[in-house]
Amino acid sequence: MKRRLQVMLGLALWLILVGTGTARAGEKLIIEAALDRPIVEPILDAFAAENPQIDLDYRDRSTLEADRRARDRESPPDVVISSAMPWQLALSNEGMAQPLDAPEVDQWPAWAKWRNEVFGFTFEPVVMAYRLELASHMPPPETHRDLLDLLTHYRHWLDDRVVSYSPRESGVGYTLFQQDARYTPRAWDLIAAMGAANINLETTTQRMLEGLSDGRYWLGYNLLGSYAMLWAQTHPDIIVQVPNDYSLVLMRMAFVHRDAPHPAAAKRFVSFLLSQRGQHILAGQTPLFSVRDDVIGPYTAQRLRDQVGDHLYPIPINATLLAFVDPLRRQAFLRRWYREIRILSE
Repeated sequence: MKRRLQVMLGLALWLILVGTGTARAGEKLIIEAALDRPIVEPILDAFAAENPQIDLDYRDRSTLEADRRARDRESPPDVVISSAMPWQLALSNEGMAQPLDAPEVDQWPAWAKWRNEVFGFTFEPVVMAYRLELASHMPPPETHRDLLDLLTHYRHWLDDRVVSYSPRESGVGYTLFQQDARYTPRAWDLIAAMGAANINLETTTQRMLEGLSDGRYWLGYNLLGSYAMLWAQTHPDIIVQVPNDYSLVLMRMAFVHRDAPHPAAAKRFVSFLLSQRGQHILAGQTPLFSVRDDVIGPYTAQRLRDQVGDHLYPIPINATLLAFVDPLRRQAFLRRWYREIRILSE
């Protein structure tokens, strides 16, 4: 009887720990993330310092690889983070995410979450970037129309020197081109002009920035502002421009996996991302831009709004995103994209 009582008490304690997000000593935390570790390191370090009992295993992936890992039934992660917003929402819609019950969830803005399962915890502008020497040959672009004009009238200077995301190989790249097509009827004209200038396609903003710095590219389109702004701080030859007509804003989305092997640690980590403490670190020590309006720092959503004004267009976290990952719709979009840009798809 005494043994049975001990077992029941132990089981009750375990359920309490999991329910409240209290991690046990020596527990592991597996994070599959499409977010460069050097950028998010301050958050990881702060979480590790406050939770020394958790062994954090952070795996830096591409957006499409993070999605594939999230679907691995044999070895599911605890937490999934990605900037490919439609893919994250689709995973939740397929039952891959579990609800988070925490005070931070109740305080989180409705426009930055989905079903209390998936949370947009950053607020990152999408930007253009160019080499300083470009200004010696043409007026630097400030709007999408400016960019189209440059590609039309200065094509001989820009031929093979423009870079953007590959919409086929990058989930976030595909998302951004889809959003462009929603917000401006000239999006396809711009894509065709890029094709005429023999655009280069990359899979990450980091590779675009490296190409700009070494002179292979002169002009980059649809880069993640968080990476570009940080890069420009140590590369003064690179100028970052938030478009003055409209600037898309994407959010990194995080969720606790339905089959998380370490659910308590996973819930604790996502709660930390949403907490005032976590958001304060984002705003002050990373270029990812915090969402919460009760934190102060150089990188906050409110400060970005104050600087850019009404030109910010956050990509909404709602059911419209699910249409973008529909296989037939995606295939049709890519067919037109490659037809307009006039290069062969792989």
